[in-house]
Amino acid sequence: MAVKNICLTAVADVKRLRAFFIFMMLSCGALIWPQQAMASKYASIVINAESGRVMYARNADAMRYPASLTKIMTLYLLFEEIKSGRMDMNSRIGVSKLAASRSPSKLYLKPGQSISAEQAIYALVTKSANDVATAVAEAISGTERNFAKRMTRKARALGMRKTVFKNASGLPHSQQKTTARDMARLAVAMRRDFPRLYRYFSTQNFNWKGRKFGNHNKLLAHYSGTDGIKTGYINASGFNLVASVKRHGVRLIGVIFGGKTSRSRDAHMMKILDAQFKRAKPAEISAQVAAVDMPQKLPKSPPKRSNLVKVRRLAKLPLPKEEFLDTPQTFSLSSSGARRSPEEMPDAAIDEVWSVQIGSFARRVNAHRAAAKARRMVDNVLGMTPARLTLVTSGNMPLWRVRFHDLDETQARSACAALFAEGSPCIAVREKIRNTS
Repeated sequence: MAVKNICLTAVADVKRLRAFFIFMMLSCGALIWPQQAMASKYASIVINAESGRVMYARNADAMRYPASLTKIMTLYLLFEEIKSGRMDMNSRIGVSKLAASRSPSKLYLKPGQSISAEQAIYALVTKSANDVATAVAEAISGTERNFAKRMTRKARALGMRKTVFKNASGLPHSQQKTTARDMARLAVAMRRDFPRLYRYFSTQNFNWKGRKFGNHNKLLAHYSGTDGIKTGYINASGFNLVASVKRHGVRLIGVIFGGKTSRSRDAHMMKILDAQFKRAKPAEISAQVAAVDMPQKLPKSPPKRSNLVKVRRLAKLPLPKEEFLDTPQTFSLSSSGARRSPEEMPDAAIDEVWSVQIGSFARRVNAHRAAAKARRMVDNVLGMTPARLTLVTSGNMPLWRVRFHDLDETQARSACAALFAEGSPCIAVREKIRNTS
């Protein structure tokens, strides 16, 4: 009998021990699972906004849910409407039953109400109001579905090759996806294409119907040099952030997906930006990037064609003739004999053209290769456009500047978007030339 009792006690102990191990495994799993889940949502990138150089990247091309970062594109299209004159800041945006039904965050607008375009901008930037996002979409495209299609088309035009939009707010949708790299491209395009309207992203507070809403982007108040741009959160994405920060003449765009909390996300963003600002000091930028990022000093007088021909002969490298057909800057003489730049001439005497600058190079052969590469990458725009080289100086360093001239604004911006999407630096340059006709 005693032996039987001992055996029963041992069996009970084994069962209790097994139950304890199962409990511990489940408990540890509960602790580990959220960390693994958040890690699967994480992605980040930091780029130099002017040169397009990638300074830091983790999972930058992995598909992620944009959440309210979607509203950056919603605002981009609203800014397009304002810039084109189809809308202005006082335009009234009506609120439909569908828009009013959107889940928070929202202004709790009622069907039949309206909001001005400027109020809508503030509401999207600060409160990230979903009801306003749908109202804007319907005002511009009739339906939010049509607006989302336009958003996706615009994403492609800006080089956001992996992004698909299905709504204007960022509310959960299984097919609405993007990448950290694509969101960085959108942030760059927003500043580049709407320099005046971009300032709204630095708004820290918005008053509506007696209530004050603070901007969810806390870096505006707590991280020096920040001037935008947007936060986002849904459960499937974690805490997202796109930030634009300028320090010491260098502007960086940072993107983070999958933060565990808004506070830890912000701290991580500041940490990686701090590290990249240390690497991106202007004095350390290479000659090629400096030539793209910084204004270049032209020679006191344009180099004579005969001198350029001598340089070609010395190098013994055949180049297309159009590389040296760069039109020198046009000046007129005032009554006092002083030269006047095109900006000082009467508007009637000026034509506006655009060019695409892809860099400046210490060696002419490298400039030639860069031009050929750019033409191959954007054949539909640059295929029939001559690449022209001009000898300029940056400090005391002679450089060969490469530009594709005689483009309109749409061609120049689309070419730069395509080049930027491939990781190549590019600047769309607006030029004014004297109309002699």
